[in-house]
Amino acid sequence: MGRYIDEILQPGERVLYSTNAHWMFYLPAIGAWIVAIVFLVLARIVTPDALMLLCLAVAAIAGLAALYLTAKAWFHRWTTETDVTNMRIVHKTGFITRKTFEMSLDKVESVDVDQSILGRILNYGNVTVHGVGEGEETISTISSPLAFRNAITTRPVGT
Repeated sequence: MGRYIDEILQPGERVLYSTNAHWMFYLPAIGAWIVAIVFLVLARIVTPDALMLLCLAVAAIAGLAALYLTAKAWFHRWTTETDVTNMRIVHKTGFITRKTFEMSLDKVESVDVDQSILGRILNYGNVTVHGVGEGEETISTISSPLAFRNAITTRPVGT
């Protein structure tokens, strides 16, 4: 399965910038993996068998949760595409049910970037694209939101 943007490019259209959902979607999975490892280590340290079995059970549950959260985050990142071409902005989410947002660069009125302190440190944020007569669309938790905004607002020479 190829990228969505490659399937919908018009003649003469080229991709100028691509980004994806930020890796911070993995943070819940990382937390669950840490809990699983801590309880595995505790199971090796404690001496009563009942307490060791309890630690192993909690580690197994945390490990299963971590596996699920890792797969969920990976699938979200795999099925999310955000691109700027020389003609439009394209954002796609979903696999079986697909949601897309496309706006011509000529219709973009302004682009707002919203970053928290953690977002500034880890370089992620939300981008809201305001269109002339087309409303607005917020693209949540993308990597490098300032570079994405610059790709939208900087007009290439000759287009």
